[in-house]
Amino acid sequence: MTKKRIGIALGAIILLLAAAGIYIAIQHDYDMKEQVIEIDTPEGKLTGTFVLPKSYDGKLGLVLFIHGDGPIDATHSGGYRPLWERLASLGYASLSIDKRGINGSEGNWEHQSMEDRMTEARRAMAWAKKQPMIDGHRIGAWGASQAGWVIPKLAGEEQLTFSILVSPAVNWVEQGRYHTRAHRKKAGLSDEEIDKALAYDKQVLELLERQSSYEDYLKIADEQRAMSKDRWLFAGKNYMADSTEELSHFKSPVLLLLGEKDIHVDIKDTEQVYREKIDPQLLDVTVFQNTEHSMLSVKTANSELRALWISVLAPRQITVPAYMDRIEQFLRQLP
Repeated sequence: MTKKRIGIALGAIILLLAAAGIYIAIQHDYDMKEQVIEIDTPEGKLTGTFVLPKSYDGKLGLVLFIHGDGPIDATHSGGYRPLWERLASLGYASLSIDKRGINGSEGNWEHQSMEDRMTEARRAMAWAKKQPMIDGHRIGAWGASQAGWVIPKLAGEEQLTFSILVSPAVNWVEQGRYHTRAHRKKAGLSDEEIDKALAYDKQVLELLERQSSYEDYLKIADEQRAMSKDRWLFAGKNYMADSTEELSHFKSPVLLLLGEKDIHVDIKDTEQVYREKIDPQLLDVTVFQNTEHSMLSVKTANSELRALWISVLAPRQITVPAYMDRIEQFLRQLP
């Protein structure tokens, strides 16, 4: 190949890379404004992200985001942004807090009970109500997974305008059993191996019930599943979590979103309990087909590479298409 042809080829590659970079930048340019915030609380400083439409008239409603399990930052590694943008287009601000110990929020999220997390949500709501553009009578909550143990508590303390719950669990212990069984069944383990894993979980639960030390736990811990000391503390504070009776706290519309193929939460149990405990006139349930816990299609959830490509090249399509559409429909129908 001549030098001229090499130069042309290199030029073409550079143009393609530049075009790809521009395309990716456009895909991650959201029609909203993000502000990094700090909230002083008696339990230590909280950091987070406050999201507003780029332009708006009058007061805005607010959606307070309550995270699921894990060391989650305010944006959930960017995963919340497509929904924030959709909410902004509907006239809603969004507020999301970094979990304690993440991005400058003080403390350790694994040292919190669900009651602590509810108190933290109330601190965030109090901050939001002081913002001049926020309509204090149009504040609702969005929450996923473990937020199912937080938002019902919050509804008992604050006047929420609405609640959106995505894949919430009801009972910590039953959710753990379902999780163990479903994951191992998916992995192709035998019934005997699944029973062995469930027996181990029962041993761990018995130690938690006896308030055993971490050192006692390590004596029986499975090396492949062993919890850290902080995680053991977290489990000790929360293993009795059960939202069943607290679901009656809801006095405003509730949107329950479930994935048909959820292997973390037993959606049949969750739906049944929600329908039994929440006024039918307030509850709206949607089950998405071929969808897992995080509102991803099963195909995407089962392929890290596919999920990565979509999150980079088309982040607004990472969840199943009907997910954000359903939230928009719900919010538009509010009185």
